[in-house]
Amino acid sequence: MSHPERALGFATLENLLVDSPWFSNLADDVQLRVRAEMWEQPVRAGVALLRRGESPNHWYGVISGLLKWSTTTADGLSITFGGMSPGSWFGEGTLWRGLPRPADVIALQPSVVAVMPGDTFHWLCETQMVFAHFLIQQLTERMYWFMEGWGAYRMLDVEGQVRRALAGLFHPWLYPHGPRHLAVSQEEIASLAGVSRPRCNRALKQLEELGLVKLEYGGLTVLDLEGLRLSVGA
Repeated sequence: MSHPERALGFATLENLLVDSPWFSNLADDVQLRVRAEMWEQPVRAGVALLRRGESPNHWYGVISGLLKWSTTTADGLSITFGGMSPGSWFGEGTLWRGLPRPADVIALQPSVVAVMPGDTFHWLCETQMVFAHFLIQQLTERMYWFMEGWGAYRMLDVEGQVRRALAGLFHPWLYPHGPRHLAVSQEEIASLAGVSRPRCNRALKQLEELGLVKLEYGGLTVLDLEGLRLSVGA
């Protein structure tokens, strides 16, 4: 199946798997089973891959595009928890808990995701130590990122919070292949940073003046990732 709208990322499911450390260390027969039981799923921009309240049945990896993990409060406020870019894997927590999903996963760009059935996921957890170790490391990285986020919200100024939100989309473990061009609105960035849109707009202009980002219609391009990470714990 071809996907003419595919955004930058891995060309195929096979490319994503080969690049993933948990897969490359599996025995050949295990790799064959994983390949046979997974598939690609395209998601149009603005469309939900997963909805809050759904039962978890699969594990996911991002082949191309960009998705967000978010929820909407009872009074209509949208809260964005993070983004998923090419190379990232997600959904293990809900599969392990076996409870309805706490948030939506929505494509911000035309995206393609890799889908692993829950039965395959649980079989790997029970039989493949390298897979279990990968998941433990991933959950640890995610936990520390959110814990540090609480401290950052209290210690950093608005510019620092926006810096951290952007740098978080390039976390070396969780989102190892984030595209430097982000097709996200300033409202999304403000939600991710936990600040108001006007304050986010001013902070982004300051970052542009520092040469860290370039603001563009419909998004921005990160020019200096290390500069964004500086002093924000990213």
